Amino acid sequence: MQRKRTYKLIPVWLALMLLASALAIRPALALEEPADDAQPTQTEPPRTMNGLATTPPMGWNSWNKFACNVDEKLIRRMADAMVSSGMRDVGYRYIVIDDCWHGERDSNGFIQADPKRFPSGMKALGDYIHAKGLKFGIYSDAGRKTCGGRPGSQGYEFQDALQYARWGVDYLKYDWCNTGTRNAQEAYTLMADALRASGRDIVFSLCEWGGQKPWLWGRTVGNLWRTTGDIYDKWQGRHKYMLGMLDIVDINEPLWPYAGPGHWNDPDMLEVGNGGMTETEYRTHFSLWAIMAAPLIAGNDLSRMDGATRRILLNREVIAVNQDALGAQGRRVAKNGDQEIWVKPLADGARAVLLFNRGERPAEIGVGWEQLGYPRHLSAHLRDLWTQQDLPAQVGRYAAMVEPHAAVMLVVRP
Repeated sequence: MQRKRTYKLIPVWLALMLLASALAIRPALALEEPADDAQPTQTEPPRTMNGLATTPPMGWNSWNKFACNVDEKLIRRMADAMVSSGMRDVGYRYIVIDDCWHGERDSNGFIQADPKRFPSGMKALGDYIHAKGLKFGIYSDAGRKTCGGRPGSQGYEFQDALQYARWGVDYLKYDWCNTGTRNAQEAYTLMADALRASGRDIVFSLCEWGGQKPWLWGRTVGNLWRTTGDIYDKWQGRHKYMLGMLDIVDINEPLWPYAGPGHWNDPDMLEVGNGGMTETEYRTHFSLWAIMAAPLIAGNDLSRMDGATRRILLNREVIAVNQDALGAQGRRVAKNGDQEIWVKPLADGARAVLLFNRGERPAEIGVGWEQLGYPRHLSAHLRDLWTQQDLPAQVGRYAAMVEPHAAVMLVVRP
């Protein structure tokens, strides 16, 4: 008769000890003996700047004057005027068509120009602009539709970038209408990648209006980013979603640490010559944009400029401050009521200075050398950029009587 075999149960405490020991040993063994096919952890390489727009872009955009009323005859006329007026020779290069140039997408999803407004097509228009020694800019939107209701680029980013490259586009202004719940950094980074993949160097203008703080993340995404809502052709005030010139200045000025070569704060396009401000106010407007290292994108009718508008937009010495290779954004270093002092360091060690009177009465405004980072005993040469005259050398300080709403713009050089 076969004996019945009996089994002894392992005590629970012993079973738990054995299990714990096994769990403790296995990870250690795994670390000591990695599998032959183990791969290192993959990380995304850091983004880099695209190397474009090492000085603030200069050019013209259709929106401020013409809004949606654009066609190829107008754009050719503006290109002709940019050359004949002398603007090209002082540094203006980009002819940018804003909203409402779009037609429909073709059967493969590629965007086409409006055939009635641009019957020759965008490639032919780009060739015309390039033949003038200028560069071709265009507009789109990160939403399904542009602000003017035309097809946007959401979902078509790589196709649109490829189409722009085929047309010879050199500059893209990318707006922020009809974007729903999109994250701005995601949306603009996607288009940035599409532009780089297109095989053509295209300056990228982020027109997000500052809502998601593009100055914090835009440096390796684009070349310039809007810091405010749209400009309004008035000295000060608000009109719907638009802001007067001074309101925009006060928003843009504190962001000076974020600007530099290839990455600029953009307080929107110039209104010089559009009729909403006086000649003095337009001169101040241009001076402030120049000292803030802002893009100088004219927005007037270039073919019908009066003498005052030409003198402002073509002032080589003020433009030179804006285009200085150091790329520092000027900032407000002193404010006493309506009297302000602005300073911008220049590449050769000089300083651009703005003595700015916001008020309604003339005021004497003085700047001390310590506000420029110079010793008080220094003898410095001064150049008035609007009168285009050298001033007597000064030691320690300079003061000038500044008219209402005016700015005296100087270069102070040791």
